[in-house]
Amino acid sequence: MSTKLPDKSTQGTEHIKHFGTNAIHAGYEPEQWKSKAIMPPIINSTIFKLDNPEFNEDEYIYTRMKNPTRDSLETCLAMLENANHAYVFSSGMSATSTAVSALVHAGDRVLATNAVYGGTYSYLCQYAKDYKICVEFVDVTNLDTFKAALTPETSLVWLECPTNPMLTIIDIAALARIAKSYPSNPVVVVDNTFMSSYFQQPLCLGADVTMQSLSKYMGGHSDVLMGCLVTNRHDLADKFKSIQMSVGSVSTPFDCYLMIRGLKTLHLRMREHQRNALAVANFLESHKEVDLVLYPGLPSHPQHELAKKQCYGFSGIVTFRLKGTIDTAKIFLKSLKVILSASSLGGCESVACIPSITTHAYFPVDVKLKLGITGNLVRLSIGLEEVSDLIQDLDVALTNAARS
Repeated sequence: MSTKLPDKSTQGTEHIKHFGTNAIHAGYEPEQWKSKAIMPPIINSTIFKLDNPEFNEDEYIYTRMKNPTRDSLETCLAMLENANHAYVFSSGMSATSTAVSALVHAGDRVLATNAVYGGTYSYLCQYAKDYKICVEFVDVTNLDTFKAALTPETSLVWLECPTNPMLTIIDIAALARIAKSYPSNPVVVVDNTFMSSYFQQPLCLGADVTMQSLSKYMGGHSDVLMGCLVTNRHDLADKFKSIQMSVGSVSTPFDCYLMIRGLKTLHLRMREHQRNALAVANFLESHKEVDLVLYPGLPSHPQHELAKKQCYGFSGIVTFRLKGTIDTAKIFLKSLKVILSASSLGGCESVACIPSITTHAYFPVDVKLKLGITGNLVRLSIGLEEVSDLIQDLDVALTNAARS
């Protein structure tokens, strides 16, 4: 399947053109190590010998503050996002909390997409309660609604694209333009976890910050817990770095090494995730036991044309609603043999979950229903197995669920 690349002037096509080369080489130059190791060494030392006794933040002093292995990873992540600065944290939620605490203060207002990830929703609600800020969740697919929701106190716009689990594609460029034209000039953050740096470049679309749970597609092997914040703004970079150093929610050198290893095959994995996901989505769309299939790569997706314009591909997440109830969905998951029941995504293995009782379990019931997150809604993260095995597994499970 071919995907039309966006215009070079707005999306950095040249950068994407060389993505695989950058993923394999950027930040890993052997000349920076005395041994000229091709893979960055795992430098576990917590302390470093100082040339001078006085403090110099550009020098390696203490691993919480700065570490060579982590530096290599952050350099590569910045390059992959066409950015100047990248900072990694111990998890995606740690990156989220860092961004919010750096950008939002008492009396401020946060404007967030109404279909945000469950963990982000819970954190924003708790942060609002503890720090006396206002958080408003709005339908950002409606640009007029978004514009009307902006106020002089709005300091942060939190976007997610595609949304979890409904895979709604939002117009990042249009939303960023509206936000930047508002007098308060709020910072625009985009959660890019579902697309990865390979399929979507939020900074090139006007966002100020990209946030990702690197534990998902970027690492790709379900064995690293990590998050990141990437930006071109030096003022924001200083804030993120300060919190990274002072709070100490950093990734270990070994985890950074695992992430470096994962990034080297990101472009290859994402192509295969997409190829398998499109085949699965087409299969589900034609299945008699399925009511609805949501996948940005399908012409039936409400924002299919926007996805083609904004993204370089469609990733590996497929959401569908099967006929029946939540009990039907549970039987379906228990009937799967190849696809595993798990609530994460982006690994080599295919996994399935029921968002209403996992990722979005703490959403109010009325909010879930309004968003379409019903009990019979299933989210699939399509992995790298042989696609014929995945389709057979789904067919058998759907048949079993229908008979029960």
